[in-house]
Amino acid sequence: MEALTAKITPRLLHELDHLIEDGWYASRSEAIRDAIRTLVESKRYSRMKKAVMEDIEWGLRGE
Repeated sequence: MEALTAKITPRLLHELDHLIEDGWYASRSEAIRDAIRTLVESKRYSRMKKAVMEDIEWGLRGE
C-alpha cells in the first residue's frame, strides 16, 4: 500500500475518531479507505447511470 498525506479540519478528525471509538472502524486508515471506496463507487455509479440515460434518450429519438 502507498501512504497518502491529507489535511482535514479538526472537526472532521474529531468525527472520524468518534466512529473509531464507537467501533465502526479499527483505525483512521481503515475508515479513510472505506470512505474513498464509497466515493469511487458512487462516482462510478453516477457515470454508468449517465451513460445509460444517454443511451435511452438516443434510442427514444430513433437515431
